[in-house]
Amino acid sequence: MGGYEVRVNDRAGGAADTDGDWGPIAINAPRHDVREPGNAARADGAAALAPAASRTSAMTFAPPSPSGATPEPAISDANTAEELIAWSLKRFRTANIVITTSFGMEGCALIDMYARHGRQLTVAYLDTMFFFPETYALRDEMMRRYPHLRFENRGTTLTPEEQERMHGPELWKSNPTLCCQIRKVQPMFSALRGVDVWVTGLMRSQSATRANIGIIEWDWKYQVLKFNPLATWTRQQVWTYVQEHNVPYNKLHERGYPTVGCTHCTKAVEGAKLGEYTRLGRWSEFEKTECGLHGGAGI
Repeated sequence: MGGYEVRVNDRAGGAADTDGDWGPIAINAPRHDVREPGNAARADGAAALAPAASRTSAMTFAPPSPSGATPEPAISDANTAEELIAWSLKRFRTANIVITTSFGMEGCALIDMYARHGRQLTVAYLDTMFFFPETYALRDEMMRRYPHLRFENRGTTLTPEEQERMHGPELWKSNPTLCCQIRKVQPMFSALRGVDVWVTGLMRSQSATRANIGIIEWDWKYQVLKFNPLATWTRQQVWTYVQEHNVPYNKLHERGYPTVGCTHCTKAVEGAKLGEYTRLGRWSEFEKTECGLHGGAGI
């Protein structure tokens, strides 16, 4: 394997693991082209792509367990999402864990699963200032439903008016990729600064670009440990969970929106059902299906 070794608690801004709770975690992570924080697409449109490195790296997240300690069971695709979440809360109990969400159905189910454990966690979202009214209403409902969770907007401070003065009107039509960079990707670097474990609602079943995500992986783009406990799930499983646990969800799902992003770039999909996932309604006038937040894997 390649020569990269990463110790999460040694990262600049990372939380010290003084109790040694984390134990060793070894994963294989292909290094992708990444945009470094300082080179992410800025509001002026400038961007620089960091040099690529194609080698695969064995990574250890330290420190090792004390001598004589009972090894912790390994996690795999065979574990249920609930088991994975319980494992993460135990393994990373001294870490700075942040759940991110855009208030899609998967994110809401994930938040509910973590909330049931009673731990005070941060749920970060990126308000692009182009949310649907239904999304803001759902956010408020989630905040009332889970008062022990800290919902924090870590979105851009650049107003739509400022963006128009800099790039012209309706940037989402002329250059949707730059619009996403400005309003989603760039703020995510700040949102994840100092975070040790980034929890997402990504699923392999969502698209071809997400088909190979791991349950736990290193995100080269943001330099953070990434945990995807729903990786093996489908939208039908999510919908079943939402119904069984009465989890709030975006009412736009009932009106033909399988996914919900910004108002300008999200449309209803004819015939869409609540238990089915598709990205057909996103950026429908472009050959674009992802915003670039999870760029290490092309998503």
